[in-house]
Amino acid sequence: MTAENTISLIRIARENGASDDVPPIDLGQRVREIRKAHNWTLAQAAKQAGLARSTLSKIENGQMSPTYDALKKLATGLEITVPQLFTPPAAERINGRMAITKTGSGTAKATTTYEHELLGDSLLKKQMLPYRARIRARSMDEFDGWVRHDGEEFLYVLTGVVRLFTEFYEPVELRRGDSAYYDATMGHNVISLSAEDATILWVTSLL
Repeated sequence: MTAENTISLIRIARENGASDDVPPIDLGQRVREIRKAHNWTLAQAAKQAGLARSTLSKIENGQMSPTYDALKKLATGLEITVPQLFTPPAAERINGRMAITKTGSGTAKATTTYEHELLGDSLLKKQMLPYRARIRARSMDEFDGWVRHDGEEFLYVLTGVVRLFTEFYEPVELRRGDSAYYDATMGHNVISLSAEDATILWVTSLL
């Protein structure tokens, strides 16, 4: 699969996940909610984050805009990531969605190097893109450069043997049941070492 085809696949899934009806997050309110979820007082949370109590109070009451350094301290202290400070609580977004994909009924996307079967394709606004892939490529020469895209990726070998090539690591051979989790902004390609095409499960984050 060429880098252009892979990036197009990820871009379409991300566009399907875009939402214009999500209200902006009130940072102060969000911080207060997370602090209370930990059952921490203002002083306890400020100590956890390495911030002055007065600073945290001003943030919660919308009286100051924290610097990025303060945001990092705050996120670490609240035991979350910086993006989660600006993300609605998961409970507010649970809507009971589910998609079933029977064997062989996924949406097919074939290229010269990979043959993809998109799973859960009926769901829009997904946070993950799962797909089963048949690895046709047998050599790195079959690729038009590295595949790179935003997010993280998980690879699990279903059948056969593959070799995972990455931009910053030595190639690694993976067999049935083996897996790899990696930063997808790092160049990566996969070839089959089996006599028959290997198959893998790929899950790409869309956040």
